[in-house]
Amino acid sequence: MAKLPKFTLAHNEQKKKWELKSDGTGDVVKRFANKADATKGGVLEKAVGKMGSVKIKKRNGKIQEERTYPRSVDPRSSKG
Repeated sequence: MAKLPKFTLAHNEQKKKWELKSDGTGDVVKRFANKADATKGGVLEKAVGKMGSVKIKKRNGKIQEERTYPRSVDPRSSKG
C-alpha cells in the first residue's frame, strides 16, 4: 500500500484560526474558525480527500490525537 498523505491541524496565533496543513508541502488546505468546526462530523475527512492521516494538536502545540481516513486503512495496533 502507498504511503498516506499526512496533515496537521494546529492553531495559528497570528491569524487566530485553526489551519489544516499538508505535512508534505506545508500548504494550508483549509482554515477553520474554531477546533470544534474542524473536528465535527466528517469535515476533516472531506478536507484531506480520499485518504490521509491527520495529527490534531492542542492549542499549546502538543499532539492530542491522530485520525486516519478512511478508517479501514488505519495501521493495526501492535502490542507494547
